[in-house]
Amino acid sequence: MKCLECKGKGYHVLSYKICESCHGTGVKSQLNLKDHVKGISNQTRERFELDEEQEVPCSTCNGKGEIEVRETCSACEGKGEINQCRKCGKTIKSGDYCADCQEKNQVYMLHSSCDIDDLKLGANYKGRISRVENYGVFVSLSKNIFGLLRMRSPPYNVGDEIIVKITEIKQRKGEVDLTASKIKDKYELVRLKKNIARTRIGDITTKFMGKPIRLVGEIIQIQQTSGPTIFTISDETGTTWAAAFDEPGVRVYPHLNIGNIVEVTGEVSLHSGKIQIESESIERLHGSESLEARKRIDEAIDKKAEPENIELLIESKVLDDLHGRMQKAAKAIRRAVLDGRSILVRHHADADGICAGVAIEKAVIPLLKEMNNSNDAEWHFFKRAPSKAPFYELEDVVKDLSFALEDMERHGQKLPLLVLMDNGSTEEDILALMKVKIYDIEVVVVDHHYPGVVQDGKVAVDEYVDVHVNPYLVGGDSQITAGALAVEIAKMINPEVKEKLMHLPGIAAVGDHARSQEAGKYIQMAAEKGYDEDDLEKIASCIDFEAFYLRFMNGRGIIDTILGLGNREKHQKLVDALYKESQKRVDWQLKAALPNLKTQRLPNDIIFNVLDVEKYAHKFTFPAPGKTCGYVHDQMVQKYGEDQPIITLAYGPDFGVIRATDAVNEIFGFNLNTIILKLVDEIPEAGIDGGGHECAGSLKFVEGLSKEVLQAFAGKVAALSK
Repeated sequence: MKCLECKGKGYHVLSYKICESCHGTGVKSQLNLKDHVKGISNQTRERFELDEEQEVPCSTCNGKGEIEVRETCSACEGKGEINQCRKCGKTIKSGDYCADCQEKNQVYMLHSSCDIDDLKLGANYKGRISRVENYGVFVSLSKNIFGLLRMRSPPYNVGDEIIVKITEIKQRKGEVDLTASKIKDKYELVRLKKNIARTRIGDITTKFMGKPIRLVGEIIQIQQTSGPTIFTISDETGTTWAAAFDEPGVRVYPHLNIGNIVEVTGEVSLHSGKIQIESESIERLHGSESLEARKRIDEAIDKKAEPENIELLIESKVLDDLHGRMQKAAKAIRRAVLDGRSILVRHHADADGICAGVAIEKAVIPLLKEMNNSNDAEWHFFKRAPSKAPFYELEDVVKDLSFALEDMERHGQKLPLLVLMDNGSTEEDILALMKVKIYDIEVVVVDHHYPGVVQDGKVAVDEYVDVHVNPYLVGGDSQITAGALAVEIAKMINPEVKEKLMHLPGIAAVGDHARSQEAGKYIQMAAEKGYDEDDLEKIASCIDFEAFYLRFMNGRGIIDTILGLGNREKHQKLVDALYKESQKRVDWQLKAALPNLKTQRLPNDIIFNVLDVEKYAHKFTFPAPGKTCGYVHDQMVQKYGEDQPIITLAYGPDFGVIRATDAVNEIFGFNLNTIILKLVDEIPEAGIDGGGHECAGSLKFVEGLSKEVLQAFAGKVAALSK
């Protein structure tokens, strides 16, 4: 090969010197003689005069004016080429191999997929002794190949490694005769694999039963069972499961982890009616093979995850502007399913939040069942959990992270995709989300609470969120509920659930007291499915009633029945029973609360209602203080009219719950979140926190300063002007 030292020249240039022939000019003068007459004598020619003088390039330095001072290349001895060993690349004087490589002998180690057809007569192989007899030892060369090495009283034990030479291959009998190899220590180990073409997982059918195949994919889950270790493998076409057998309950291939790109060889079989691979070997790939496979898988999953561009259920400029964000949310959820990640949905524990969470649940679970061979996939890979607070609080994030990290350690699952519904947009969510992001967990937020000041379509929480869907980001407000947004996203995730979920946005709108054109259209859409506004109000009340007693449980079966997603007859009976009981408890609470409600019309014409729920409301029962405030406020609205500016404050030792009519916002520009921010600045020692919608939310503070905080809040209300 060409010498790299001198680049094939055979010499090195040390320096340059001036050309002596041309004295550094690079040219020479030359006199031209003209022959006027041909054939004249030399004597006559010599007498001719010099006609002209011409400059030509110096032949010594080729016109450069200087000459290179050279040194012969010692690496190639001036030849410009060097001779290298074909195996190790060491420079040698002659021949094809260096002394070390010439002495090495090749010893083959067979891959478990190799069979008798892959053997070469006279070649040396490395094997393991599997059986010892007086007449010889049986040597395992691969999973399918055994040979007999004949000798008397062999000095070997089962499990010893040995190098043998093939002396005879009996193809018909499937037998191999061996002899001891003369190779002992100096040899080159060559690993041989059977040349099996890669099979794409999506192409595997029952026609492959019993046939050897080779897969290349990513490990997305590792399950340790009482029998084999089950590796869930995904490629660009689909997902399958490779069973690796060893001792029962012992994990095979402990060096393999979730996310590794591996090559799996084995035979196709059926398990519980689904195709599974009985693996012979699972090897991790590195370098270009791994990068190429990962790129191929990632591009395919990204393409599959792209949701269908389904039209919105209703016409709305705000929803049109949010359409791109909703598609991103749907894609993130679909990709998590395809990528083998679990999905954790956290939602507010009220009618709106529960409708939102259930909508995503009904869209995702059919996809999970299709992707996973386990009957428990919907329980292992999807969790829906309610939150009492209308934001993602620290108590919730501690539980979620603990369970996620435990599932990763115990069950070999990837960290989940976190989906926050009807919470996640406010500054109160930032601390919990910051904690989640430390573990690089992807977060999707679908909310309609006031997120703070919007600048260039972004808010404070966006730094910790991957996808954020909120009407405020495109100029909307809280009157488009999270339940409605979730249903729009759910049908992008799985179009087949569209008809099933058509009435949920109406329930969410009524339950959250939404007043907007969009809310009206969703309520009308529910009516077309057989649910009038009274039905929606009953269902929303029953959801709130049941959520109070479910507390931190998702109540999947019960909630499905209440929402009309199961048996319609049971739905009607359960709603009637729960609504009757909930109204009884509401009436009971109002009888205690209303006589103790203090109402006054402020100078600015706002009707201000105040109730001490610590003293004048039943504790630890339905309705809770927040709902009690809502029911009391509704009574005042019925008394004075919806068009009147009415604010109701229900307070306890260290909290306050606020409800206001839309008229307060429209006439006075009332925004609870803005008032709370002002109180935080004015009374920093009170530890004030809280927020929510413009006209509905909560307030927290230290008990010792409750009087100062409540008086300051009342002062802010009294100071409102038209």
